[in-house]
Amino acid sequence: MMSEEKTKILVVSDNHGDHKILDKLIAKYDGVVDAMFHCGDSELEPDDKIFEHFAVVTGNCDYDPEFAEYLVQDINGTRVLLTHGHLLGVNLGLARLSLFAQEKQAQIALFGHTHRLGVEYINGCLYLNPGSISFPRGKYSQLGGTYAIIGITPAQFEVSYYNRAFEKVPELQFVFTRN
Repeated sequence: MMSEEKTKILVVSDNHGDHKILDKLIAKYDGVVDAMFHCGDSELEPDDKIFEHFAVVTGNCDYDPEFAEYLVQDINGTRVLLTHGHLLGVNLGLARLSLFAQEKQAQIALFGHTHRLGVEYINGCLYLNPGSISFPRGKYSQLGGTYAIIGITPAQFEVSYYNRAFEKVPELQFVFTRN
């Protein structure tokens, strides 16, 4: 039996001017993952060379109008919605983000803003917040910052969270069967 080809995407958010961590992620993962997404609050200029490697959106601390409010990309047959989340009230829950994801026919919705990592699979869509890579909040703030890698196959999503030292966090590994 042939194994399913797995697409891998890296998701990071809320580095708030920490350029070095993005440089390190590029050095480690460029050419290893199929795409890299930045959920906003980079506090960098939109023409920064970093963004040759990342799809990026605006956050509430990004003031240049050249940053898009959201992006939709198809990655090997899976539709990905990228947003920061502040314009969709993610601090109050996922209701507005969920409606927007449905409207865009997204199978993955990536967002940041809260600085709290989290992942849920609801009604055929994976909602993922990688947490803040530089200023984490919440239960896992002691990790010092996180990012996520999503493995995508036609049958499932495999989500792995990592710390700033590129170490997989054992208790933050999830598999969701796609429907």
